[in-house]
Amino acid sequence: MDRIRLGVSACLLGQAVRYDGQHKHDHYITDTLGQYVDFVGVCPEAECGLGIPREAMRLIGDAEQPRLVTIRTRIDHTERMQAWIAQRLRDLEGENLCGFIFKARSPSSGMAAVKVYSEAGHPVGKAPGLFARAFMERFPNLPCEEEGRLNDVDLHENFIERVFTLWRFRQMVAEGVTVSALMGFHARNKLLIQSHHETLMREMGRELAALSAGEAAAYAAVYEAKLMQALKARATVRKHTNILQHMLGYLRGRADEADRQGVAEVIADYHRGVVPLIVPVTLLRHVVFKHRIPYLMEQYYLSPHPLELKLRNHA
Repeated sequence: MDRIRLGVSACLLGQAVRYDGQHKHDHYITDTLGQYVDFVGVCPEAECGLGIPREAMRLIGDAEQPRLVTIRTRIDHTERMQAWIAQRLRDLEGENLCGFIFKARSPSSGMAAVKVYSEAGHPVGKAPGLFARAFMERFPNLPCEEEGRLNDVDLHENFIERVFTLWRFRQMVAEGVTVSALMGFHARNKLLIQSHHETLMREMGRELAALSAGEAAAYAAVYEAKLMQALKARATVRKHTNILQHMLGYLRGRADEADRQGVAEVIADYHRGVVPLIVPVTLLRHVVFKHRIPYLMEQYYLSPHPLELKLRNHA
């Protein structure tokens, strides 16, 4: 299978492209994620020809339509940047990206909270950087995060989960979209989706059940959008507990009492905050494969991303 392709602000990959000629190498991105991901580095300022090093810039004016202006000489690079963005986004359409990690606070690449200043130099609001805003508008379904926000364990796990799930969906699409393929994908990811957004999970299931063979290809884009919308919702301890207990119910009549009791106890421990999610999930996975329970063996909820990323290890 093809490797995941992820867009990343080039300075985070260790490329010395920042305004001061330095980089912001993020070793988690390159050394850990890099085991599973191929990166497409992007530096808007350097790629649009502003040079390295270059004068620092900031966003000026209206937060809804800010301009990109150098701080000292007051040169307005907005039109130059927008022209480059239009071409770069066309190029990125062919990269089959499954997400993007932006550099926080960058006037071009910050995802959200980039300061916007008045002409007099006073902060007047916050907005996405010019490139980040345009990217998210062009690719609304793609998982996007800033490197700083990835320090939040919940945001981190949510982002990676969306990336890997979108990758699996794209693999299914590449093999050929049929009603059967879509329903199979939904069945294997049902509990994962439900752990985020049960209402959307059921809605997607009803739509798939009513789908005709001739509608499958067109519906794939609709399904992808709803899949990403559902997974973006936060998976809380309560939601995870409900899914774990639902899976525990499947063990009745299929696993022995000792195994079921052991799983029930660690689910209770997780719900109380005593152990991290990985503990009941690992035990469930062991029991499910020990007793060969087909429906649960196929559930990506038990393994939505590589264990080596340790994303479910926090209590």
